[in-house]
Amino acid sequence: MLGTFANMFRIPELRKKILFTLGILVIYRFGCLLPVPGVNTVALARVAKGWESGALGQFFGMVTILSGGALSRASVFALGIMPYISATIIFQLLTGVIPALERLRKEGESGLKKIRQYERYTTLGLCMIQGTMFVNLLRQAGQRGGDPVFAAGWVPMVTALTAMATGTMLLMWLGDQITQYGVGNGISLIIMAGIIARLPLSILHTYLEKPGAGTVIFLIAAFVFIVGGVVLITQGQRRIPVQQAKHTRGRRVYGGQRQYLPFRVNHAGVMPVIFASTLLIFPRLIAKGLANRWPDTWLWIHDNVFGGQGGSTWIYISLYVIMIYFFSYFWTSLMFKPKDISENLQDYGSFIPGIRPGRRTADYLENVMTHITLAGATFLAVVAILPQILPEAIGIGGWMAGFYGGTSVLIMVGVALDLVEKIESHLMMRHYEGFMRKGKIRGRR
Repeated sequence: MLGTFANMFRIPELRKKILFTLGILVIYRFGCLLPVPGVNTVALARVAKGWESGALGQFFGMVTILSGGALSRASVFALGIMPYISATIIFQLLTGVIPALERLRKEGESGLKKIRQYERYTTLGLCMIQGTMFVNLLRQAGQRGGDPVFAAGWVPMVTALTAMATGTMLLMWLGDQITQYGVGNGISLIIMAGIIARLPLSILHTYLEKPGAGTVIFLIAAFVFIVGGVVLITQGQRRIPVQQAKHTRGRRVYGGQRQYLPFRVNHAGVMPVIFASTLLIFPRLIAKGLANRWPDTWLWIHDNVFGGQGGSTWIYISLYVIMIYFFSYFWTSLMFKPKDISENLQDYGSFIPGIRPGRRTADYLENVMTHITLAGATFLAVVAILPQILPEAIGIGGWMAGFYGGTSVLIMVGVALDLVEKIESHLMMRHYEGFMRKGKIRGRR
């Protein structure tokens, strides 16, 4: 393994790519420490603690993790890369609904360029909307007592919106530079860097809680077990055999080879967890608002259904799991097109042994994906509820529990596998030994 790391820097091209990627990530981390003009950082630190334990705690914690803590500091990268991800998800959903976008996608590279341009325009609009909401939230927090968090007036607000929107667009550009000139997917690496940047602080918080030796050993073993399980599910595939038809031309016979269609067990990735956790925030906020007016009924609902501020009651966890299952099938149905796969197989003269081409093949592929999605959704639900269970089960804070489940571990493992696969392909291309002597690491597809 040490020899493999040394070989990474013996290849001039790979060495330049790795150093370029690290340099871009350093720039990103510096930007996360630079606050926007008009923010009182001392008052913001006080308000941020209230947000973490308030009604917005779950949403604030998720966005803070994905932004690498930039949101809690109100830095120029406060919005992070989330507006761009939201715009990408919106257009992925619209592509299956709007025929014009579907035609653009089928045009190839030229159509995809137009869609990416639309995504960038949408990202800028989302930056303005989310930035305005964030600045208003800062001003309202400063009016509840203590020093003002954000300066009054429209000039500081316009300046802050411009800085945060520029920061998001810069992050998007930096991600494209990593993808083009560095190693791995730039956007994914930026998100992963933000998650890992909070790990030392989480370890410090756990250390200050003074856990016992048994708890520490359990945490280490649980982390290894969970990461191993995420790797297994992320790499897991159901391979469907595909037989290529034979073609006789003169005295030669072409085709006849057997290949495989790899279907990922977790086809939806981390999207069901993000959708479920985000949508469950709104009922809690509504119950919290109605509890201020009708406390007898709605306060009981807020505390016993949604767990107050913690959100760890069995009713809340059950709703969370149900929504993860629902969005796993929903996202898979949008992204997975068995009819298109069946038509492509038929056009290339291939077929699945024992299954008639056409509609029978499409039904068979859909049935297979339905079964393996059940396994993937079950694993996602188990990983997602760990941050809800671990703090009360073994007595650790939510800071560390977030790294044992939810979006954090799924994103970190997926991006790390993709990065290792890219580096290994460079090594194998130049006849160096990869990270594994037997087999090959498969990145995300």
